[in-house]
Amino acid sequence: MPGKRTYRLAILFTALLVASASAALAQTPAREFINPSGLTRPTGYTHVVVAADHRTAYVAGQVAFDSTGKVVGVGDFQAQAEQVFTNLRVALASVGASFRDVVKTTTFITDLKNLPVLRETRARYFDATHPPANSLIPVTTLARPDLLLEVEAVVDLSTGRQR
Repeated sequence: MPGKRTYRLAILFTALLVASASAALAQTPAREFINPSGLTRPTGYTHVVVAADHRTAYVAGQVAFDSTGKVVGVGDFQAQAEQVFTNLRVALASVGASFRDVVKTTTFITDLKNLPVLRETRARYFDATHPPANSLIPVTTLARPDLLLEVEAVVDLSTGRQR
């Protein structure tokens, strides 16, 4: 009977679809959550998250903490800026990336009078001919009152990682 045969084929086809979808989901790579040594131990967040497709990484806002969580350069914007970019370098290295791979930054600054120092510091880390997109956001305070600067980043990993 053609009706029973069609029904059986439909059941078989549905079973194959479900099985192949399950196999595809099982093979989907997971996101990576990385807290690199050399950065302070985070509370309630992750320093670096790599997307499931391994093409993009998101670096949480880096501030002027040393590896023990102590603020570096209290009251000294230049010292804090150097520590922030040092921490960014550590975060980037944890996924085999460098400042050349950064495509977007968001910068939070507590006093715009420090903008010239920030620009000079950034210029030492990013390629002047191809700097990343950036949003500069003045804020009244950061996570701790002694912090003057925070920078987060989006990283393009599509050129291959060195891990």
